[in-house]
Amino acid sequence: MDVEGGGAPAPPRWRSSWGWQKGTLLLAYQSFGVVYGDLCISPVYVYKNTFSGKLRLHEDEEILGVLSLVFWSLTLIPLFKYIILVLGADDNGEGGTFALYSLLCRNSKMGLLNNMHANHGSLSAYNKEEPCKESRNSMLIKSFFEKHYSLRVMLLLFVLMGTSMVIGDGVLTPTMSVLAAVSGLRIKFPELHENYTVLLACVVLIGLFALQHYGTRRVGFLFAPILISWLTCIGGIGIYNIIKWNPSVIRALSPYYICIFFRKAGKDGWSSLGGIVLCLTGAEAMFADLGHFSKLSLRLGFTIVVYPCLVLAYMGEAAYLSKHREDLQSSFYKALPDRVFWPVLFIATLATAVGSQAIISATFSIVSQCRALGCFPRIKVVHTSSHVHGQIYIPEVNWVLMLLCLAVTIGFRDTEMIGNAYGLAVILVMCATTCLMFLVITTVWNRSVVWAALFTVGFGSVELLYLSACLAKVPHGGWLPLLLSLTTLLVMSTWHYGTAKKQQYEVQNKVRLDHFLGLSSGIGLVRVPGVGFVYSSTTNGVPPMFAHFVTNFPAFHRVLIFVSLQTLTVPKVSPEERFLVGRIGPPANRLFRCIVRYGYKEGRWDHFNFENQLLMKVVEFLRHQDGSEPSTSGENEIMSVIPATSPSGGSHQHFVVAATTSSCEIDAGGDFCRRKVRFDDGEEEEPPPEWGKAEVKELMEEKEAGVSYMIGHTCVFAHESSSAVKKFAVNVVYGFLRRNSRRPAVVLGIPHTSLIEVGMAYRV
Repeated sequence: MDVEGGGAPAPPRWRSSWGWQKGTLLLAYQSFGVVYGDLCISPVYVYKNTFSGKLRLHEDEEILGVLSLVFWSLTLIPLFKYIILVLGADDNGEGGTFALYSLLCRNSKMGLLNNMHANHGSLSAYNKEEPCKESRNSMLIKSFFEKHYSLRVMLLLFVLMGTSMVIGDGVLTPTMSVLAAVSGLRIKFPELHENYTVLLACVVLIGLFALQHYGTRRVGFLFAPILISWLTCIGGIGIYNIIKWNPSVIRALSPYYICIFFRKAGKDGWSSLGGIVLCLTGAEAMFADLGHFSKLSLRLGFTIVVYPCLVLAYMGEAAYLSKHREDLQSSFYKALPDRVFWPVLFIATLATAVGSQAIISATFSIVSQCRALGCFPRIKVVHTSSHVHGQIYIPEVNWVLMLLCLAVTIGFRDTEMIGNAYGLAVILVMCATTCLMFLVITTVWNRSVVWAALFTVGFGSVELLYLSACLAKVPHGGWLPLLLSLTTLLVMSTWHYGTAKKQQYEVQNKVRLDHFLGLSSGIGLVRVPGVGFVYSSTTNGVPPMFAHFVTNFPAFHRVLIFVSLQTLTVPKVSPEERFLVGRIGPPANRLFRCIVRYGYKEGRWDHFNFENQLLMKVVEFLRHQDGSEPSTSGENEIMSVIPATSPSGGSHQHFVVAATTSSCEIDAGGDFCRRKVRFDDGEEEEPPPEWGKAEVKELMEEKEAGVSYMIGHTCVFAHESSSAVKKFAVNVVYGFLRRNSRRPAVVLGIPHTSLIEVGMAYRV
């Protein structure tokens, strides 16, 4: 112990190491209740759906071929592709289709969601990756996308399509899993009417979605023992069936039997791939749910427990089928020993709820990412954990998913048709991830195109083979995920288009500060007591909404703070780098700008704390000027990063932001306290020595006088000369979404009694 410094003794290395291992094991335990359920419940219906078509079991080579396909599919896709490779493409701990796209946006200009302006370029979150020399192929691919705007649009639509498929999975997974489990009752009660199994499935679904508001952590602790019991059951029963019925099924581990299967089954074998692909359901959820856990915890849980138990379960059921070919449509429950039938049926019903949890959590994660990056309407996102920032709950999405699941369960009533739809949705998401990984490997990891091509061709060829079989089943239920995805894609793309056009209008119509001050003096502007927060999306200049307000009502508060909330293409922004505070114009104007930066996976503070935090950052900005802070007039704004805790007299990174251009230009300087005042004529002067303290005092006095919040209430319309498609997208679809989404003031938590809304009509 450092006696002189009075420091506490450092904890032993073994203790800190054990704490880290304990945390990883705890996350691995929770992951059983959230991540793997969908993948682990698949043995209930894979063989049934595989042999539901024209394929019939006549010889052992056919069941061995199906088992070999299942084994190698599980090995190649969930194990090799996702657990070993794709999990390594995380976006600072976040996974999913949108996380891959945010990586591309941040590392190149091929994305349309690239929010990395100059005033965000120094964030540590943008620079976590070690710099490496760009390869020639990487530069060629980047420049190719940068030159062709249409390719960037197609890439965004492709990502939104993959995201929409995951959301579609959120409807099909609970329906398929629960209905397949409760149908086991008809094994013991053949006379039981189908309506009763459908009713029981609906009750289970309602209970599942009603539990979601407790959060991933509590649900994970609740569901983990159920899934571990389920894996123990199917693994143990698999070993029992292998030993009792046919130990020789172990031969199916050789891919030789796949060749024999296709040679004997022919076209019927190809068609059966639409059922075999169901053994892969939930593989994408492992990547999409990464933000809830960690890479190591997921890899441990899958490789040590999930993968061996699944292989044993499929082998045991194949061993039973090789001796009981008449039980093709109910092989899973028929293969259960009589003494354990009812306990396994009960655990299976509970496990299907766990199986549904994986894709529900993944849907929450992806919708939250899309909402934060401007690709989904404003909805409420509840962060259910203060320790793991990715664990969220979205009420609106939860109840919409529940209603759609009930509708599909009551409407289809048959696991065969639902399985056809389910398989198509699963494989399309996997194909989207494979294509995006090609771009990540070449442009983000800067690896050779040869390695990227090997990854894409190796896994893509397997997925395309499954996709071709699933597309043939579109008329027999496969149309459902396409309809759900197209509807979601329409909502997401229209919202992004309308939001982008609105922001573009505000940037193009912002008012230069010198023009605004000249306008203010010409109309007899009055400054009223208090502090005014003006919320807008513009990061420089005066937003058109505020200029419109002053023109019609020439008065605003003595202290005015323009606030811009920016969601960046990183999962999380360090609290020390969240606020970027600066002054607009000379000190006498009392105008400030504050850019508040968030990651797309972060929850925002409640408004009372946020207001106090914001005012304290402005106070710190003024105090640290210490008589030498430069002010600006007209053209430039000096922005300074204010840390979460900032010692007096410390140095801060600062930026000179050009206020007259739509894109910011940065000039990073040295010590914060040594800068001069900048004027348009190039002269430099020292400000009065006591002005910083006086401003702080005035700010506190104005806060006591009252705080008001101004926000735009905009209506967006297409130009009269626009095409009919654009008018429909902007006026009808986007207008409907804006009217029915949460109002910006509600999302920001602004108190209604202090709110000023300025009506604006934008023609885009």
